[in-house]
Amino acid sequence: MGKQNFPFGGDPSSIRPAPAKSVLDRANDLFHFEQAIRGDALPPLDIPAEMIPPPPEPAKPADPATFAAGQEIGAEGEESASAASAPAAPRARDWTGPARKLDHEAMEEAGYLVPGAPVGRTSEEFRIIKRELLARIRGSRQQEAIPNGNIILIASAHPGDGKTYCAVNLALSLAAESGLEILLIDADIAKPGIPSSLGLTPGKGMMDALADPHLPVEDLVIRTDIPSLCVLPAGQSTDRDAEYISSARMDALIAALVAGRPERVLIFDSPPLLAASPAAALAGHVGQTVLVVRADRTTEGALRDAAGLLKECPHVQLLLNGVQFSTSGRRFGSYYAREAD
Repeated sequence: MGKQNFPFGGDPSSIRPAPAKSVLDRANDLFHFEQAIRGDALPPLDIPAEMIPPPPEPAKPADPATFAAGQEIGAEGEESASAASAPAAPRARDWTGPARKLDHEAMEEAGYLVPGAPVGRTSEEFRIIKRELLARIRGSRQQEAIPNGNIILIASAHPGDGKTYCAVNLALSLAAESGLEILLIDADIAKPGIPSSLGLTPGKGMMDALADPHLPVEDLVIRTDIPSLCVLPAGQSTDRDAEYISSARMDALIAALVAGRPERVLIFDSPPLLAASPAAALAGHVGQTVLVVRADRTTEGALRDAAGLLKECPHVQLLLNGVQFSTSGRRFGSYYAREAD
């Protein structure tokens, strides 16, 4: 074989492949690290034009109205989310007990206010009392609404002072108010008188619900033919009546009747204060008390003793019952009575 000639001359045996470069050496050749470290000027990079992204468009200024609207929407969203996550306030159930018709004829004969009867002295007197109570429930220009003003106790010092008569007539007068739901509660456990006064047959009631917390009290409420008036009987008496009424069970029972229902008014007809201890215990659960005083019977000493037992109630008013005439000369009956032709 002839000798091969190389264009550049030299002995081909002297040709050796170049030693392989490390990764760092190749990176130095590409990015010129040594020149950057020495502070020398770096050669320009030859980057293809198609690899260079277009410059970003300048940002547009935010519209203040849009920004404010966005803030409001966000705030509403947070508020809505908070409202959705917050537990719902408790709300008393509808009263679902038996429906009964009142004995209107017997009520009228006993002197109770019957719907549709002519306006007379008794109805006007209870309207005056009602306005005082409603002012404490709703508030007025003269005074603010009081806590638990819609929970009312009707009490007296002794039996026979007329507290049940006043409790029934006050409930009937309040039931004539638009937008209210009245629950008349017989709390005179030893001698209940509310159902018989209205011509109703008593059944399970307040004490049964207190003795058995699993018994729904709303199922014991008697619905009457006066749409805004219901009755809760006293129920079965026990030897622990005062303890039940003084306990947290009583608070829970009241809450089950009125929670979240500002239109509801509870009227308790209590036992006589100087005859039974549950009356004083009831005073700690109500917002206002009407203390019935018999004009021709209640002594000053009895009145003071009775008032002393109501110290747990912050608002106590006196109702003078059995007055034969008014010192101011007012005669509602004669004003509303029809003149003879």
